[in-house]
Amino acid sequence: MTATTTAHAPAPDLTTVVQLAYEGAWFTLCERSLLDPGRGVAALLPDGRQVAVFLDRAGRAYAIDNRDPFTGAYVLSRGLVGSAGGRPFVASPLLKQRFDLATGACLDDDEVAVEAFELREA
Repeated sequence: MTATTTAHAPAPDLTTVVQLAYEGAWFTLCERSLLDPGRGVAALLPDGRQVAVFLDRAGRAYAIDNRDPFTGAYVLSRGLVGSAGGRPFVASPLLKQRFDLATGACLDDDEVAVEAFELREA
């Protein structure tokens, strides 16, 4: 009996990336596989702004401004991720104010918010 081998084409690249709506186009932030549920990462936009990118425990991706409006420090990506009333939030690691990941609204001060960005996976 002789063995035959079959040449296989390389597997297609099925890497999913997270993209942010930016100046009328989609800007790639990172590969989705680099995001850990419940943890944030910071990403730099072409204009120099920082965004905090999160993957919640249900697998949904979010991006908000990384600047904590209460202190001016770029730290929200290092905050603690949780949920309140079914809404995911991040608590600033400095003064612990919570920001809704979908809207950017501060859950502890109605007059304060950070920018929330539209994301998609491609």
